Amino acid sequence: MSRYILKRILICIPTLVAITFIIFTIMSYTPGDVTRMILGQEATPEAMKELAHQMGLDKPFFVRYANYMVHLLQGDMGVSYRSGQSVFLEIIHRFPITLKLAFGSMCIAIAVGLLLGILAAVKQYSILDFFGTALAMLLASVPYFWLGLMMILLFSLKLGLLPSMGSNTWVHFILPSITVCVGSTAAILRLTRTTMLETIRQDYIRTARAKGQTEGKIIFKHALKNALLPVITVIGIEFGSLLGGAVVVESVFSLNGVGSLLLQAIRLKDTPQVTGCAVFLAFFFMMIMLAVDILYAYIDPRIKARYQNS
Repeated sequence: MSRYILKRILICIPTLVAITFIIFTIMSYTPGDVTRMILGQEATPEAMKELAHQMGLDKPFFVRYANYMVHLLQGDMGVSYRSGQSVFLEIIHRFPITLKLAFGSMCIAIAVGLLLGILAAVKQYSILDFFGTALAMLLASVPYFWLGLMMILLFSLKLGLLPSMGSNTWVHFILPSITVCVGSTAAILRLTRTTMLETIRQDYIRTARAKGQTEGKIIFKHALKNALLPVITVIGIEFGSLLGGAVVVESVFSLNGVGSLLLQAIRLKDTPQVTGCAVFLAFFFMMIMLAVDILYAYIDPRIKARYQNS
């Protein structure tokens, strides 16, 4: 198992290098002058040229990229053009907000998606099945920004039940979490229904019924455990996606997370900040997927045996 974990961590290195190169290239060749954004529209060409020299922007692309990678390998993500602060410290300061939002959304998605998916599979072709399938299609097609605005209008402005912005207490995360979880809920619901339908038709399920075991024990002890493997993969992917994909929701609800930080950096063409956010979120996503693979071993003994023999 330790060899497998080490192998997966080493695979992350070329992936992160590729991500940094792509982001660095896009930010370097998109329109816009960083020095003019910093100094303002009234800046003289001499002042812009001097600032570009101080920031190293007058050097060739590959020289700038090589310098960035050398510092990144030493644990230095650089300094933000916008604030002049350490990129890593700014990300760490805002990451707890994004993590709370993603974790809360994932908890809602897992609870609702698993429950409705199991009910839809057990009661196939019933009203519950129809409702679950229709709900999954609806949730998968709802835009985040529209749903977020509607939630604010209803629960904040009309009813006055929940706050529409801020991150001081857990109550502030209720509306954003519900808004951002809709896509993940739909994915988990659909996959849970599909895998449960396949599992409950297996021979060992019919054998368990023939032995007189209760339906609840058959569903939750035998069928669900085997049906969870592909669902766990989707949960890991969705959780990683929520960390980087909550940009719109953070903007709608005025949450100062990594998503809003990334959006501000893109607008100001803050290359170190954009690249740092992308690398940080990509690395965290890879660690989540590694945790999912390790969790597989504790659910399926066959996978654990393969890990031990590798």
